[in-house]
Amino acid sequence: MQWKVGKVKITKFVEMETIGSTRFILPAATNDEIQKLPWLIPHFATEEGRLKMSIHSLVVETPSRRIVVDTGLGNDKQGRGVPTWNNRSTPFLETMTAAGFPPDSIDTVLCTHLHVDHVGWNTRLVDGRWVPTFPKARYVFGKTEYEHWRDYTAEPDKVAVFDDSVKPVVDAGQAELVRSDHRLCEEIRLIPTPGHSPGHMSVLIECDGEQALLTGDVAHHPCQMAYLDWCSTVDTDPAQSAASRHALFSRFADTPTLVIGGHYSAGHIKRDGDAFRFVALG
Repeated sequence: MQWKVGKVKITKFVEMETIGSTRFILPAATNDEIQKLPWLIPHFATEEGRLKMSIHSLVVETPSRRIVVDTGLGNDKQGRGVPTWNNRSTPFLETMTAAGFPPDSIDTVLCTHLHVDHVGWNTRLVDGRWVPTFPKARYVFGKTEYEHWRDYTAEPDKVAVFDDSVKPVVDAGQAELVRSDHRLCEEIRLIPTPGHSPGHMSVLIECDGEQALLTGDVAHHPCQMAYLDWCSTVDTDPAQSAASRHALFSRFADTPTLVIGGHYSAGHIKRDGDAFRFVALG
């Protein structure tokens, strides 16, 4: 799937698609509640009210940069809290390469935050060692986000993610720690959207009078546009997460801005009473 924003091209590579299992991420999003939001069906939910979600990476091509935004789960990882996320073996890199994006053609990797399903392909296993997947890339991490997870030791699965998917990049000298409002290049700057994680960032793309917003996990699903207070079970600060959603969606609602979620596809945000709804493209 591909979109254009002026001279910038965005290509989506899906690693995994899921239907249902909302109780793990969005417990308030029951089948009955989702069926009360008919605009979600069929693009974002089934007729039965089960959520449709994906884990994916976005390749953003500007006139001067080739950037991977978020890197999914990765292969061969262990110690994950979700059993099916361990010891994966998928042709994700081969698919990217076949589409014209071999790993050594990527000059930047940008992680909106450092959760397990956004950093996995930062590294790959070579001769028993984790090495950066994209050998010529600078990996851009939010400084607040990085320092939080570097110092976080409460849960073994989070330590495992940092140790195999973040630390090897830093050890290789390929990491760049930035402020949450950093400008990456002429067309791309970051927007601080904390709450889901302490240093979560969204990505604003502007080119030739057109705009796109890559939300990351400000919302895991468009149903959170209708119910801003529906928070993920893994939000670090639920109240801040809801506030970030309100601020971000208010800013871009009823504009032509192309919006692409960290776990859902493209559309436009529309005001709907005191909240919002999402209109899918196509």
